Amino acid sequence: MLDLQRLRALHAVSVHGTVGAAAAALGFTPSAVSQQIAKLERETRTVLLEREGRGVRLTDEAWQLVDAAAELLAIVERAETRLEERRGVPSGRLTIAAFASAARGLLPSILADLAVRHPALDARLTEVDPHLSVDLVAKGAVDLVVAHDWDIAPLPAPGGVEQAPIGEDLCDLLVPEGHRLAGRTAVRRAELGGERWICQPPGRVCHDWLMRTLRGAGHEPDIVHQADENPTLVALVAAGLGVALIPRLGRGPLPAGVVEVPLDPMPVRRLYALWRTGAARRPAIAETVRTLRAHWPTVAARDTPAPQAVGSA
Repeated sequence: MLDLQRLRALHAVSVHGTVGAAAAALGFTPSAVSQQIAKLERETRTVLLEREGRGVRLTDEAWQLVDAAAELLAIVERAETRLEERRGVPSGRLTIAAFASAARGLLPSILADLAVRHPALDARLTEVDPHLSVDLVAKGAVDLVVAHDWDIAPLPAPGGVEQAPIGEDLCDLLVPEGHRLAGRTAVRRAELGGERWICQPPGRVCHDWLMRTLRGAGHEPDIVHQADENPTLVALVAAGLGVALIPRLGRGPLPAGVVEVPLDPMPVRRLYALWRTGAARRPAIAETVRTLRAHWPTVAARDTPAPQAVGSA
């Protein structure tokens, strides 16, 4: 008989692409995941993983087992949902994936609140890029996702995935102190031509939004510096190396030398919670989504900047 935990390990490798990433998602060591798959190979007398460069490739036989594993894991999820629903309280393990600024600025208070009010719930957070997280929840790799989209780039939800809005995160133009726009109360997008931009790398939602927005205003963006994390982008602005468009969530206080200027209209990114339709009745999902939405007004108010004079910290 095939062991469910070994099938889960193989399924995780198929979703995350590497043994190391699968191990991180499952909360195991890479060695433990490799051992599980090696045992599955011995039990099935089938080669499931083949070396490919520095990574691995699933064989055709492995993909057949992955399909079966997905069906079995879905059955297990439905059974666990029914049991939790009968108990009527959030319980068991709940894996949550969130993008970086939500993991920093929103989820800590959510997880702390859930831990106090629902001690039987074991909520666990993983930081994941938003363009990857929706696929992870659709494939059953995580239970709940906090993702975002922008006003000109809606978030697609695949079949079998439900979503609920959490709130709207406003974004501001950050410029170095002494910049030509630093004293303005508002700047229109048509005025942004000729700037040296600092932003996230291509393929990220924020990067794609900036490219579309500036090109729509008739400007070809001159991107001079790229970095993954918003604090790095802010530090580059503080050094006088360019301007950046940074959301407020998780941004924290701005350092000396950085001035916040509102854009008109102000860019907005929308936050969503997403989960699989089959788990919609699970109390842990419902309560976590409710808590996310209940906390958002406080988080948004906390991240709203106080009025500051040009040149202040």
